[in-house]
Amino acid sequence: MFMPLIILVINILYISLLTIRTMFIFKGQRYYASAVSAAEAFVFVLGIGLVIDNLENIINLFAYAAGFALGILVGTKIEDRLALGYVTVKVISKDCDYPLPRYLRRKGYGVTSWIGDGRGGKRLVMEILSSRKDQKDLYTHIVSCDPEAFVISYEPQHFRGGFWVKSLRKYCKKYGKPLDFPFDDHFPDVEEEIPPENQGVNQKEEK
Repeated sequence: MFMPLIILVINILYISLLTIRTMFIFKGQRYYASAVSAAEAFVFVLGIGLVIDNLENIINLFAYAAGFALGILVGTKIEDRLALGYVTVKVISKDCDYPLPRYLRRKGYGVTSWIGDGRGGKRLVMEILSSRKDQKDLYTHIVSCDPEAFVISYEPQHFRGGFWVKSLRKYCKKYGKPLDFPFDDHFPDVEEEIPPENQGVNQKEEK
C-alpha cells in the first residue's frame, strides 16, 4: 500500500527537478542547472529502482505515470514562484501624448519609446525591460494608465550594453545580490571584431 505512494512522491520530486533544471538551462543558468541535475540523477535512480523491483504490481506503474504528470505541474509552479530572469514588454498606445513612458521610468523600468505609424494613424510604441518578479506590477501600471493599450511580452536570451544593465550591476554589487541572468560583454559564439571593409563606417570623416 505504501509502495505506490512512495513511487508517486519520488517521481513528483524527480520530474520537478527535471523541469527546473531544464528552465535553468534555457535561461543560461549553467551552474544552477548542474547542481539541480546531481539531485535529479540521485532521485531518478532511486525511483526507477523501486519501480523495476516492484513490476508485479500494476498500481506501481500507474503511480509512476501519475507522478510524472504531477511533477511537471509542481516544477512549473516552483519556477513561477522563483520568477527567474527578465521580460521585454512592447506596448502600443493610441494616445501619443500620454506621459506613460516618463511615469514608468520613475517607477524604475527601462523604457524606450517612439512614435510609429499604425493602420489607424500615429501610435505611441514603448519597449520596456522588467524583471519577471515585477512583471505583474508593470502590467498593472500599463492597464491603469491605458486599458486599451496593445501589450505583448517575450523573454530575452541575452543582454549587452544599455544603461539598465549598468544600473542593475551597480545595484546588485551594492546590496550583495546575485545577478540572476547571464549578461554578456560579448555575444556567445559571435566574433565581434570589425571586418576591415566596415572599419570607419560609424566614424566621422576627418575634415
